[in-house]
Amino acid sequence: MYQLIDGKELSKKIREELKLETDKLKEKKIIPKLAVILVGDNSASKVYIKNKSKACNDVGVEFEEIILDNNTSMEKLLSIIDELNVRRDINGILLQSPIPEGLNIQKAFERINYKKDVDGFNPINVGKLMIGQDTFISCTPYGIIKMLEAYNIEIQGKHAVVIGRSNIVGKPLSQCLLNKNATVTICHSKTKNIKEIAKTADILISAVGKINMVTADMVKDGAVVIDVGMNRNDDGKLVGDVDFEKVKERASYITPVPGGVGPMTIAMLMNNVIKATKLQNDIKY
Repeated sequence: MYQLIDGKELSKKIREELKLETDKLKEKKIIPKLAVILVGDNSASKVYIKNKSKACNDVGVEFEEIILDNNTSMEKLLSIIDELNVRRDINGILLQSPIPEGLNIQKAFERINYKKDVDGFNPINVGKLMIGQDTFISCTPYGIIKMLEAYNIEIQGKHAVVIGRSNIVGKPLSQCLLNKNATVTICHSKTKNIKEIAKTADILISAVGKINMVTADMVKDGAVVIDVGMNRNDDGKLVGDVDFEKVKERASYITPVPGGVGPMTIAMLMNNVIKATKLQNDIKY
């Protein structure tokens, strides 16, 4: 019998704990603040930013949104990042992806001060993750690790298979699992025999963005299945990468979509903003 990993409920609990942290900071006259940059007119990005703004309000983090049009130059984007880097009232900077074609998102990530890089995409923070140092971890992988820990799911010594190798999820998540002493296999579009590899996983994670990427015949009995996918089916319903109804019968634990990884991503963003605020103010508690 499978157990549902309720990311929505867990994220609510985490946000309540973070609210207590911001209350302590405010007693010291310190108010955490997140700046989000949106370039272009992507409707999905607008929804994500709205959710982040709501989370900031719930946790007690101030929120500033910088909206730029599709024709924004790379020089303009970098100059705005430079301004935010030196502003003492801004503790965290997030560049919402995707950004319009012609702009170099990696160059923008590199420009964000690594001490304010609450998305964990600056190469300094990526490097720190690689060598196991304390750093800002990108929010979706961090949220997944927190979910596994909250449900007392053993990571050490387990075989984790990650389907997807993006810089946002697949690669940092694989490193997080490796840092927790899992044996990690990464599968991607050029991998042969994905089904056979997936079926050896104790922990199977799909972060591809493809409906029914993971079917029941790819899942070992008793495996933990984490679905990072966010897709719309023919009916416009939000679904993941996993054929949930069939896979759940084989899994020991499984995340739903929606209500699984998504809420945890935003909770970890709030965590990173508060962490950045404390580091910048040399507060340890």
